[in-house]
Amino acid sequence: MRNNSRTGRGVRGRRRTLLATAALTLSLSVILDGLATASPADQDPGARTAAPVVTRAALAPALVAGRGATVAFDEQEAENATTDGKVIGPDRTPYTLPSEASGRSAVQLAPGQYVEFVLPRDANALTVRYSIPDAPEGGGITAPLDVSVDGRHRKTMTLTSRYSWLYNQYPFTNDPRADLLHPDWWTTECACVPAVTTPAPEITKPFRPTHFYDEQRLLLGKTHRAGQRIRLTAPAGSTAAWTVIDLLDTELVARPHVEHGAVNVLAFGADPTGRHDAAPAIERAIALARRLDRPVHLPRGTFRVDRHIIVDNVTIVGAGNWHTILKGRQVTLAEPGPDGSRHTGVGLYGKNAAEGGSRNVHLSGFAIQGDVRERIDSDQVNAIGGAMSDSTIDGLYLHRTKVGLWFDGPMSNVKVTNNVITDQIADALNFHEGVTDSLAHNNFIRNTGDDGLAMWSDKTADASNTFSRNTVQSPTLANGIAIYGGQDNTVSGNLVADPVREGSGLHAGSRFGAEPFTGTLRFTDNTTVRAGTLDLNWKIGLGAIWFYALDKSIDADIQVTGDHYLDSTYNAIMLVSEYGVKDKVTIPGVHFKGVRVDGTGTSVLSARAKGAATFENVDARNVGAVGVNNCGSFNFPATGSEFALTDLGGNDGGWLAPWMLPNTITCDDRPPVVAPPAPSTW
Repeated sequence: MRNNSRTGRGVRGRRRTLLATAALTLSLSVILDGLATASPADQDPGARTAAPVVTRAALAPALVAGRGATVAFDEQEAENATTDGKVIGPDRTPYTLPSEASGRSAVQLAPGQYVEFVLPRDANALTVRYSIPDAPEGGGITAPLDVSVDGRHRKTMTLTSRYSWLYNQYPFTNDPRADLLHPDWWTTECACVPAVTTPAPEITKPFRPTHFYDEQRLLLGKTHRAGQRIRLTAPAGSTAAWTVIDLLDTELVARPHVEHGAVNVLAFGADPTGRHDAAPAIERAIALARRLDRPVHLPRGTFRVDRHIIVDNVTIVGAGNWHTILKGRQVTLAEPGPDGSRHTGVGLYGKNAAEGGSRNVHLSGFAIQGDVRERIDSDQVNAIGGAMSDSTIDGLYLHRTKVGLWFDGPMSNVKVTNNVITDQIADALNFHEGVTDSLAHNNFIRNTGDDGLAMWSDKTADASNTFSRNTVQSPTLANGIAIYGGQDNTVSGNLVADPVREGSGLHAGSRFGAEPFTGTLRFTDNTTVRAGTLDLNWKIGLGAIWFYALDKSIDADIQVTGDHYLDSTYNAIMLVSEYGVKDKVTIPGVHFKGVRVDGTGTSVLSARAKGAATFENVDARNVGAVGVNNCGSFNFPATGSEFALTDLGGNDGGWLAPWMLPNTITCDDRPPVVAPPAPSTW
C-alpha cells in the first residue's frame, strides 16, 4: 500500500520504485516456458521420494522450531514429490517463476503430466499454490487441474491467472503490452531516464513480469487417510500450455461451527448460494444483534457482498473459514469517493478514526474473498479496514483483496490472531498512523505484493505494538516484516522466507515520512530463510535484516536478540543510508546478541552508513566473503570508517576479527557471491 491517503502510500511506492527494479528483462516466452531455470525434466517418477516430505518455509521443521505460526495444515513442496514433470529452479533471480516459488523451486507440468504427494496425516481439504500463463493481452485465463486420491475420488479444480501476472513499473499494470508507465523515472535496465535519452532505449516487453502465483482451496468431500496419494494432473486437453505447482497444503477441516443464541443472517434473507446481494440482510442482522447484545452468525455458505459493511460494537462468528465465505465483485463507482476510491468491493470496515472509530468489534471463523486484479492505491478494497479499537480478528481467511487488514489510526488494542492471508496485491497487514498497544500473532501470510506485516508511523507514531509468531512467505515486493518509525515496538518469534525484491526479511526504515524511532525497537527470536536479497537499483545485496536511514537518523535503542538468519543470498545484517544524505543521518545504537548466521552469499555485516553497533555471542558459519564489509559513509577518512563495531565477546566463527575493530575500512562495494550450503542443525 503506497499512497498518502488513508488507503495507501504513493510516496512509499514512488521511492521504492526509484530504488528499484529490475536487472533482468526476460521475454514472456522464456518465462512461460520455464526454460530459463529448468532442471532436467525427464526424471524417472519412481526415483522421486515415495514418502511425504513435510516442510516449513521449504525447510525441515526442526530448523525453524519455535518460530513462526502454528498452522492446521501440512505443507509439502512439489519439488520433493513424485512427478513426471519438470523441476524449475532453484533460482532467486527476480521476474522468473522459481524466484517467487516457496523454496525458489517448483514443478512445471505440460498437459498430461502430474505431481503426486503422500498424505502425512488424515485430511479432507487441500490448498494448491500454482501458476498458469497469462492471456497474451493480459487479464488471465482459466485451466483445469484434476485432483485424485489413489486414482479415485476425482475432482477438477478450475485454476485462473486473473488474479496474478502484474507488469511494468509501480503501481504496475495487467497489460503485458504496455509501454513504460513512468518513462521519466530512472530505469535500471538501460541505466537511464528513457524520456530524456536519445536514441530512446528499447524496452523489452513484457516489462518486469511478477506476481505469478495464486492459490485455491478444495474440500475433498470425505476424509482420506495418512499414506494415501494426492495426484494433481494437468489434463491432456488443458487450455494452459503449462501449469506450475509450487506446493500442496493438506488439512483436516472440522465440521461447520454453529453459534447458538446468535442472530442468524439467514433469518433476514441472506442468500447462502452467493447469487444475490447479502449485504443488506447482514446489516439488518447486525442492527438487531447490537440491540439484543448478541453475536451475529454467518452460517455455512457463500454470501455475496460487493461493498463495505461498517462494523461497530458487534461480534460476527462464521462456521469456520472453510465453510463461510463473504465473496465480492469489484464494483466501479460512478464517481470517485471522498477518499479517492474508484472502486469498492467486499470488506468489513470500522468507522473512520476522525469519526471516533469503532470499538468492541470481534470477527472470527469466516473467509473474505475479493476480486482485486490491479493495484490502485486510492481504492479502499481491503478485506478489513478503518479503525477498530478494543477489537479482535481471529481465524479468518483473507484472499485476493488489495490488503488483508489496513488499520488507520489513531486506535488501540486490536488483536489480529490465527488468520491466513494470501494472494494480496499489496500488504497483508498494516498498522498505519497511531496504532498502539496492538498485536498480530500466529498469522500465516503468503504471496503479498508489498510488505507482509508493517507498522507505519505516518503522522502519528505507532507505539507498544507486537508482531509475534507469524509466518510470512514469498512477498513478491518489499519486506516480510517492516517497521517504519514508532516507539517501543517488538518483532518476535516470526518466520520470514523468500522475499524477492526491493526489500528483504526484516526491516526498520526511517522512510515514507514516518515519525522518528524512539524508545526501544526489539527484534527477538526471529528466523529468516533465503533473505538478504539483491537491490536491483543499487545493485548491492541487502541484509536478511536491514536498517535504512533516509528521512532522518535511526537513533532509538535497537535490540536484536536471538535471531537466526539462514541461507542469506547476500548479507545477514545491513545498515545503510542513501548516498545523498550519508553525512546527515546516522544509525548509532544497534545491539546484536545471541544471533546465529548460517550461510551468507557475502558478509555477516554490511555497514554502509555512519553509526555504531555492538555484538555479543553472534555466531556465524558458511560465510561467503569478509565477515564485516565496513564502508561507513564512503568518505574513507584516515581515522577509519564512520561506522564503529564493539566486540562484547563470544562471537564465534571468525567473522569478527580483532583487526577489524573498532572501525577498520574493509569496503568491497560489490563482492563476489558464494552460494552457501543448505542450512543444517546448529
